[in-house]
Amino acid sequence: MEAAQRRPGETPSERADRNWNELMQELRVMQTGTQILTGFLLAVAFQPRFEHLDDVQRTLYIVLVLLAATATVLALTPVGLHRMLFHQHRKVDLVRMANRLVKANLVVIGAVTVGVVALILDVTVDRPVAIVAVCLGVVVILLLWVALPRHLRRDAD
Repeated sequence: MEAAQRRPGETPSERADRNWNELMQELRVMQTGTQILTGFLLAVAFQPRFEHLDDVQRTLYIVLVLLAATATVLALTPVGLHRMLFHQHRKVDLVRMANRLVKANLVVIGAVTVGVVALILDVTVDRPVAIVAVCLGVVVILLLWVALPRHLRRDAD
């Protein structure tokens, strides 16, 4: 059963509360992963080998730091919205917006994850291996995050 579907006897307010709780659980997982990736990226700049990165690697690193910061902000935005809209009976709107933010954050986190792998492989192996890894990473993410849910939805119908 999809989270947005109404359960028997469930009021719109109860459904919004349930959906909000499910979104918060998802955000906790996202925040942990984002914190780990961001911490890794921030530590890289202080490593002795950082000064030996070429222009492509340095640019990729900067893009990844910006994406990680974006992921952090996206993951925290629903919490900020909840705080600002608390006691205003806007839970349905809040759930709708948080759902969109979580989906956008999945795209950003996917990009950061694939990018970090690319940076590591580019530095430790070589650029062609990093490019292959990016292509494979994008395919795997699309299969798991787009194709699989569509397949499961089709099976449920």
